[in-house]
Amino acid sequence: MENILITGGLGFIGSSLANALNERGYSVTILDNCSEQIHGDNYLESPLFKALHNNVKFIKGDVVNVQDWQKGLKDNSVIIHLAAETGTGQSMYEIQKYVEVNELGTANLLNILANSNHQVKKVVIASSRSIYGEGKYYCDEHKEVFPVQRDEKDMKGGFFEPRCPICSAEIKLLKTDESSKIHPNSIYGITKQNQEQLIMLACKSMDIAGVSLRFQNVYGPGQSLKNPYTGILSIFSTSILNGNDINVYEDGLESRDFVYIDDVINGIILSIEKKEANHHIFNIGSGEPTSILKISNLLKSYYNSDCKIKVSGNFRLGDIRHNVADISKAEKLLGFKPKVNIEQGVEQFTNWVLAQELQEDNYEKSIQELKGKGFFK
Repeated sequence: MENILITGGLGFIGSSLANALNERGYSVTILDNCSEQIHGDNYLESPLFKALHNNVKFIKGDVVNVQDWQKGLKDNSVIIHLAAETGTGQSMYEIQKYVEVNELGTANLLNILANSNHQVKKVVIASSRSIYGEGKYYCDEHKEVFPVQRDEKDMKGGFFEPRCPICSAEIKLLKTDESSKIHPNSIYGITKQNQEQLIMLACKSMDIAGVSLRFQNVYGPGQSLKNPYTGILSIFSTSILNGNDINVYEDGLESRDFVYIDDVINGIILSIEKKEANHHIFNIGSGEPTSILKISNLLKSYYNSDCKIKVSGNFRLGDIRHNVADISKAEKLLGFKPKVNIEQGVEQFTNWVLAQELQEDNYEKSIQELKGKGFFK
């Protein structure tokens, strides 16, 4: 069995992955900076930290620090690089932080691998659906097209769907495959694109197996209920349980490919264990779109809440309208197949949330930050 380092391993995906790999007999080390935004002011009391198996090794450190990387890399042959600043909205005004952590942190890893002795055979990078921007659509006249960022005037007028970038006609959503155009709409997306390109190019030149997993919207038990900037199911759950109403942006019909945490963990493990994954890029999602309005109603139902769901017409600059993954490549090469549908996943998630300590609802504070920067309309 390989020795595996998980950067960002105390996070939502990383902590679940660490325990799953440990159960499969791997020796697992976590490198994590214990972000207060995710874990609160004492990471030792974080549910994610407490849930780690006792024989998972933990290093408190940061990927922007070369010495911390060197500690983490010792004796490990597989790197799962999850550490990153996440969240589309916040990235638009914390640009230096996102570039430093996501890009410089990744460059630090590659610089060590290129210039020192090590045992690393494979690096798996957590990429993101955000790199696709609006993804792939179909125009009756121009066939497959990749729309640019939506026009603010259109959205202020209540028209939220993307248009054909050539003729401005209405277009139909298609599933986005790995060969689709890369054109992110946010700073976060740009940094994830650069992370992926750094890993895939540099690892190949060093004869290390690079694998990129473009995650869709991951959700499930363990997702931070403290973080008001990312994770819409967690954000809405905290609002509902604090007795607040839900503000659904645009017309509520914007959609995402929500993929359950257990399916994501399976996808990562397949990418570690299958040689067929080496030097490839994969979408990891459910392959099905779900509207934000449907998510809101599912949460309201499972929490048995009488909160109001307000479809406000508000929008955030940098948000996409839709994205749904074509997962056929992962199915074919890895045998990846999602097992948890959205209704099952949301039910399991809400059951977990109800067993957790109620967190303060700071979502409105995050919106005021966006308003102050001009990104919330």
